Amino acid sequence: MGDHSAKETYRRIGAQLAGTSEFAVQGLLKPLYDPEVRWHGSYPHEDCVGLDAVIERFWLPLLRACPDLERRDDIVLSGDFEGRPWIAATGHYVGTFTHEWLGIPPTSGVLNARFGEFSRLSGGRIVEAYVIVDVVDVMRQAGLHPLGPALGLEDRTPGPATQDGLMSSTSESDSAHSLTLVEQMIRGLMEYDGQTLASMGMSRFWHPQMMWYGPGGIGTTRGLEGFERHHQAPFLRAFPDRKGGDHKARIAEGAYVASTGWPSVTATHTGADWLGLPATGKRVGMRVMDFWRREGPCLAENWVFIDMPQLLLQMGVDLMRDVHRP
Repeated sequence: MGDHSAKETYRRIGAQLAGTSEFAVQGLLKPLYDPEVRWHGSYPHEDCVGLDAVIERFWLPLLRACPDLERRDDIVLSGDFEGRPWIAATGHYVGTFTHEWLGIPPTSGVLNARFGEFSRLSGGRIVEAYVIVDVVDVMRQAGLHPLGPALGLEDRTPGPATQDGLMSSTSESDSAHSLTLVEQMIRGLMEYDGQTLASMGMSRFWHPQMMWYGPGGIGTTRGLEGFERHHQAPFLRAFPDRKGGDHKARIAEGAYVASTGWPSVTATHTGADWLGLPATGKRVGMRVMDFWRREGPCLAENWVFIDMPQLLLQMGVDLMRDVHRP
């Protein structure tokens, strides 16, 4: 089981971001982070060492872009991985987008910036962190479409249907059940025979009305058939040799499981076009985060983050440079 006291501190400080000015953010975050935290962000934020660098590179630009920024967590869970405590969270940063962010022009309207975050603790403070913000979806909200139309639905991603993603579980057996199911499903993914999706046996693990919430550029799908048609089949055609499951952390709490790798998937873009990009022959690593909700014996919801700008950069496309503004 994870450190619930640390998780509650994490949630409380996150909630206090609402209304925090750029001048006060350091005082707010100082009790949560080790001064020498090693922070790894999605492109173009990349790596920072020390809280001052994290604030300068990540927090201040975001607070300047949305002065009324608010953090809304949908799922927060804690657990141990290889003997070390972790906290994982996903939700949205919400605010009025009044100034440009990462070169993305402001809309003067509401911004919903989806995030995934994994934090390793030592002595009750965060010493290592991995953060992905769905920059491609922020671009979509600003009227920019660098990847063209997604196969799935692109819209604001909801939290859990059961509305219990912030509740703590005291059942170790429940958590173990959830983790075992996800690990079995991941092993099934690796059984793909290169010919038919049925070779992975995914119907053993997923609820018939499953929801899969993909990153900007891919979008949301429903049901195993929708998931296979809108994401899995195009992905496997483009990256036929993909290998996954190389995780920095993989934790469970109650009905929820979360994992991340930096990268967790490696593959060669040798197959069909993907997201409108012809095969490049490039060997790539994919920074990925997954959050799952189990319902009975099946996985019912899956929130997925891929550092799309960093992946595409490896394929020769810099979205932050090449994006065409209207």
